Amino acid sequence: MNILDIANKINNAGGRLYLVGGAVRDEIMGKENHDEDYCVTGLTSEEFLTLFPTAHVRGKSFQVYDMENKEFALARTERKSGLGHKEFEITTDKDITIEQDLKRRDITVNSIAKDVLTKEIIDPFGGLEDIKSKTIRATSNAFLEDPLRVYRVARFATQLKFTVDDNTLKLMNTLKDELNTLSKERVFDEFRKALAQNKPSIFFGILRKANVLDVHFKEIYNLIGALQPTEYHPEGDAYNHTMIVLDEICKNTKDLKIRFAGLVHDLGKGVTPKHEYPHHYGHDIKGANVVKQFGKNLKIPKAWMKCGVIATTEHMRGGIFFKMRPAKQVQFIERVAKSELGLEGLQLVVNADKGEREKTIDFASLGEMLLQEINGEYIIKKYGNLKGLEIKQKLQEERIKYLLRKY
Repeated sequence: MNILDIANKINNAGGRLYLVGGAVRDEIMGKENHDEDYCVTGLTSEEFLTLFPTAHVRGKSFQVYDMENKEFALARTERKSGLGHKEFEITTDKDITIEQDLKRRDITVNSIAKDVLTKEIIDPFGGLEDIKSKTIRATSNAFLEDPLRVYRVARFATQLKFTVDDNTLKLMNTLKDELNTLSKERVFDEFRKALAQNKPSIFFGILRKANVLDVHFKEIYNLIGALQPTEYHPEGDAYNHTMIVLDEICKNTKDLKIRFAGLVHDLGKGVTPKHEYPHHYGHDIKGANVVKQFGKNLKIPKAWMKCGVIATTEHMRGGIFFKMRPAKQVQFIERVAKSELGLEGLQLVVNADKGEREKTIDFASLGEMLLQEINGEYIIKKYGNLKGLEIKQKLQEERIKYLLRKY
């Protein structure tokens, strides 16, 4: 059954079907959207299920109906009944209008509906105008009923590359004390979605403007004001530097583990005593524990964490790779190559860290050639059968010789 057949069936029963939310927004913006959410007015749950008895029903606080790979829900209103993201009293009633349903939504560009049959756009809160002006604006003061909307706003601003209006920033700040009621999983999910965008720095910039960055992203917040040597970092403090590095890495990889590694590579600078500014002695070593704490706070996946720790502890060595002695280079290559981040991943972090002020470093190609050409098979073929420690020693010697021949 196609969507028009469904809409006609609902209409004939006295109801109405609307496409709502991001699907309408993206259609207006000319963007592709694979998720279609529909809102049904004028019917009760019993009436809907009588019309569509094969619909898959899910949800406890309110019911959602899955049909034809699309999601349907009855128009509803919500009233906050406690702290946090889940404490709501939800009302579904056949007399609830599409305008009432749209009012409970978070931001105006998501509070637009389209009548499936007539194609009429219902926009009671100015979402069309905000799309034109590229503005994220709270639909109403009902925004304050859900603290997760703070992170959703920052994520949508990142996704759409929109600015956030001043009143919405104030509403976000009003919710600051409630942010700790959110589950780590929900915060991480918004963070992950923001990290997948082309310019994730927008996410952190919006949270900073709303003065809420220090709640779940304290380690990033601590980089603000962490002064650096101006001859190497004309961009300013460690926060500005980190945002530039993050966005630069995103130009070269969609791998979220590597993007995360770029975000956290300098977190150690956030714990440098101010009297040591603008230097950050040992920030690469100190940073490992900071990354681990950040990961614990947000339940970051283990693979991401492994990449983050390697980026933190090894990026300084990567930056001076061609100044190191061959023996140190071999140890570095062997160590990084077997890590979750790998040589190519770390190289992306290192080159983004160095920026345009220095030429691109390519230790990954050299390292991969070294490991491929000088391996255990090569040693046995050259020296015959050796014992474990002897193979390891010869492998080290031959790899050093290999690098010396390359210079």
